[in-house]
Amino acid sequence: MATDAVAQLADSLAKTQVTEGELSYKGQGRKFDNAQSVEEMVKEIQEFKGLQALRLEGNTYGVEAAQAIAKALETKSEFKYCYWSDMFTGRLRSEIPPALNSLGAALMTAGARLTVLDLSDNAFGPDGVKGIEKLLKSTACHTLQELRLNNCGMGIGGGKILAAALTECYKQSSSQGTPLGLKVFIAGRNRLENDGATALAQAFQLMGSLEEVHVPQNGINHPGVTALATAMQHNPQLRVLNLNDNTFTKKGAIAMAQALKHLRSVQVINFGDCLVRSEGAIAIAEAITEGLPILKELNLSFGEITGEAALLVAQSVEGKATLEKLDLNGNCLGEEGCDAVREVMDGLNMGDLLGSLSDDEGEPEEDDDEDEDDEEEEDDDVEEEDSSVNQVSSPLSVPRPPDASSFLCFPSPDKLLKLGTKRALLFEQQVDVADAGKTAEAFLKISSVYNEEDKDVKSAVLDSIDAILRKAFANPSFQGYNFISSLLVMLGLLKSEDKVKPVRVVPGHLQTLEYVVRQDYFPQDHIAVLEAFMSR
Repeated sequence: MATDAVAQLADSLAKTQVTEGELSYKGQGRKFDNAQSVEEMVKEIQEFKGLQALRLEGNTYGVEAAQAIAKALETKSEFKYCYWSDMFTGRLRSEIPPALNSLGAALMTAGARLTVLDLSDNAFGPDGVKGIEKLLKSTACHTLQELRLNNCGMGIGGGKILAAALTECYKQSSSQGTPLGLKVFIAGRNRLENDGATALAQAFQLMGSLEEVHVPQNGINHPGVTALATAMQHNPQLRVLNLNDNTFTKKGAIAMAQALKHLRSVQVINFGDCLVRSEGAIAIAEAITEGLPILKELNLSFGEITGEAALLVAQSVEGKATLEKLDLNGNCLGEEGCDAVREVMDGLNMGDLLGSLSDDEGEPEEDDDEDEDDEEEEDDDVEEEDSSVNQVSSPLSVPRPPDASSFLCFPSPDKLLKLGTKRALLFEQQVDVADAGKTAEAFLKISSVYNEEDKDVKSAVLDSIDAILRKAFANPSFQGYNFISSLLVMLGLLKSEDKVKPVRVVPGHLQTLEYVVRQDYFPQDHIAVLEAFMSR
């Protein structure tokens, strides 16, 4: 859930490595109101040769105390790391900007070149961003690699101020031949919403150096998500993308999927609690199938994803040797959908990488899709974004109608008929007849919907089976006996060393098989093998 993601993020923020040349007052829970209260600290700072890092987090500092500390920092030209999260607890909002201003001014005076600036958990709002605005625009931040502003309550206004400051920093540093190369940006729980996210997206697009972006719980909807998607395309070294607990809906998810197609270094994708929905999940699955070779974690939990789409997501991770976790919990798979996803992951020898599905919401009501469409249309009426940053640079993926792959994931008579008159050709193209096991699996999927009473469905099943098996047996390299043994294993009539889970046998399987053995393409010597096992 969203709270878990925030807890994990907070934990990662707390695990910052200890740096050489560090002076730490972390987590002492002390209250420093004035210059006198920090006299000892000031002395230690002044006497510390080669000071590079100062940890002030976990205490609370008044304006006078901050000013005294700042004075001591004015001579620290080697200073690089500001670990200043959670340092204003219990302070008035009005106290924070002058405190930050004095600390920032000291670093500029010292000629410091910052690598890390961490001001998370300070809840300083837009005014607090103004307190660091000059610092962010200065040469002290031309070397900044990590900016951590988690849970600061910046709001839309603060997001815009921050974006403008980063943009100015990039332009100034570029003019001096050393463009800002920010790698890590963390700003979860800041109420950035669409306008704040869009403003930051413009800065991100300009920099093009980001490796990690964490902006969970910011009330961002599809216009803001689309803006961020466009920006991410221009950051080719991106490794971690965390937008947990924002609201993608179909449009945002498809835009983000399109962006992922441009990225090769992504290792962690966290779109949990983002309402990506089925069509968005399908688009993301397509992007994963086509690229993302070093993907480690994929979180699409609690996104109103149905079983069919979840299966495509599971199938998309095939061949991802670095994968460590796939999270599809809290979606709308239903019991059969959950079993199918587990079966796919087990078949890929990745069963242990699939997270729990214990919070699955069950299959959606029939009218849910209509509700989704209505909501999307309302979004269109309310929000029309004309900024160029909101336009994804290449065409968006258009959700496709049911195809052979979709049918084979979740077979149904209706889907089979919707494939139209070219269904036989579609199956020929989809099924790898060189693989006897996959051919047998396709046979059972298609024949499972056979219905003697429905002439259209019956004809569609037999035509499709004819097309696949005729092509298979016509191939000299096709191993017919392997096909028969795979079929018998899947029907539970033959034991396998690979612990294959048998399918639930339905009349259609046997009726279709009875039809097949009478066709001219089916080898006569295979019939005897079938009869031997069927008669047991």
